[in-house]
Amino acid sequence: MSDEGTFEQVIGLIWMLCVVTLLVGQLAGQPVLLSYVETESMSPTMEPGDGFVPVPELVAGPVEKGDIVVFEAKELHGGGLTTHRVVGETERGYITQGDGNPFADQDNEEPPVKRPQIVATALEINGEAVVIPGVETAAKGVQSVLETTQRQIASLLGTQAVVGTQGLGIAAFVLTLVWYVFGGSERADARDRSRETGLNSRLVVGACTLLLVLTATAAMVVPAGASEYGVVSASFDSDRPNVIPQGESNNVSYPVDNSGLVPVVTHIEPTSHGVAVEPQAVVVQPRQIENATVTLHAPPETGYYRRYVVEHRYLAVLPSPILSGLYEIHPWAPILCIDLFFGGLFYWFGRRVVGDGRIRDRSRPTHSLDPRLQRLLPDWLLGT
Repeated sequence: MSDEGTFEQVIGLIWMLCVVTLLVGQLAGQPVLLSYVETESMSPTMEPGDGFVPVPELVAGPVEKGDIVVFEAKELHGGGLTTHRVVGETERGYITQGDGNPFADQDNEEPPVKRPQIVATALEINGEAVVIPGVETAAKGVQSVLETTQRQIASLLGTQAVVGTQGLGIAAFVLTLVWYVFGGSERADARDRSRETGLNSRLVVGACTLLLVLTATAAMVVPAGASEYGVVSASFDSDRPNVIPQGESNNVSYPVDNSGLVPVVTHIEPTSHGVAVEPQAVVVQPRQIENATVTLHAPPETGYYRRYVVEHRYLAVLPSPILSGLYEIHPWAPILCIDLFFGGLFYWFGRRVVGDGRIRDRSRPTHSLDPRLQRLLPDWLLGT
């Protein structure tokens, strides 16, 4: 394979990775790799359609005044992901404001932003946000193609939905990855007639390992996340579990299900005042459901209060004490170690099976039959 062919494959793969993960992140409510703004609220820092690099909340570290954050709004634009700057902090949460807005979000109907609502922080270098113009155009174009494809597939199958735009986006990325891995050598060989033919075994095994790691990571990250409980501190008794007399507490069940075939270890962490969880670590066997208990406390003052807990989920391929120790270091540490375990083991096994060198197509043409057999078959069957 020529250097030019390799460069083209890498650039194409990076482009598809950026666009598809951008689309999937927007649809999933969790920015991945890239995101963009749709309104003028962050002007002139970010104009409509400008992209930025979101750093996941667990990696970004503490939120500080001046950070541009992506949070799940309650009231702004009907709720959903919003990208604004943190301009202050109170006991109830963060005060946010768009650079192009004259007033803070909390001057309207948006309540102070709690830490569990923040899903990412915009990457900044030397105090300036990294802005990529025109990202929305590419994302909208890909989304339009995927939506059209979905409608056509649904029409052919006589159904109203297939896998959705997000599913098609993921499928497009996977197919592109396979195309570049398995079709790249053939395209390059056709151009330069290289003497080395076949697929690079390390590249093939590496691509399969990457898909396995991505799948394992998604199995741990997608079901996890923050859960919100609305607590009403009331001066009267009620049968509703979230309406609690002033200064008292109530217990609610927190179900943890495992629909997979591998046991999982979950850590359920309180992330706001007035809430406790017992037990905080739960092991769930395949196809089972376990329950933790969330205790909600009502303040002495009447009113409506929000409580949060965050669930972190890990595949139990390592002993629970090891996963718990890694969790104490950082919630992402167990995921990293599990991915390294899965990826390293699969890559080692794959290399042992496939070997070194290149994988060549040793299949024979379908017409290469034994002469005696050819004489017994009619010409129309042989295609002659």
